[in-house]
Amino acid sequence: MIIDIERLPRKGLEISRDFEFLSVDLVEENAVFFEPVHVEATVKKIGEEIAIKGRITTRLSFNCCRCLVPFEFPIDSRFDLVYLPEELEEIKEELDSEDMSRLFYYNRKIDLREIILEQLNLTFPVKPLCSENCQGICPVCGKIIKGGECSCVSNKSDPRLDKLKIFIRDKR
Repeated sequence: MIIDIERLPRKGLEISRDFEFLSVDLVEENAVFFEPVHVEATVKKIGEEIAIKGRITTRLSFNCCRCLVPFEFPIDSRFDLVYLPEELEEIKEELDSEDMSRLFYYNRKIDLREIILEQLNLTFPVKPLCSENCQGICPVCGKIIKGGECSCVSNKSDPRLDKLKIFIRDKR
């Protein structure tokens, strides 16, 4: 959805619609959409600045990083962005901390679909987990460890620590 800045009403623009994205558009490789991304947003022109406030809601499926089991991940995120015209963008050799938060629109248009996709990707966890206390997969048998210990016993120690064990044993 392209927003033409010249045609933006004085009172602003209220948007309430669903956006369909492909899973390949997301930064999380194994994410799958359960439903379209619903967006409630307002776009207002304040001088040359364009203020976009909104809320994104959807449900996705991620694979847990520890046990690899798919789980549902609901998203309910708010955003508040301000865009400046490209003419105000200065060519600089070095960025200031203030420049890091600036966003620009080009050719007097803003692609709302791109903004929604970016904001959606920013809501994803770095390591998706089905639960905080997920134990993951047993390194011996490969079964998913749920609610306790696996029945496998691993007596193997890390061979890199053998010299340290000898050192500690000799010190006693």
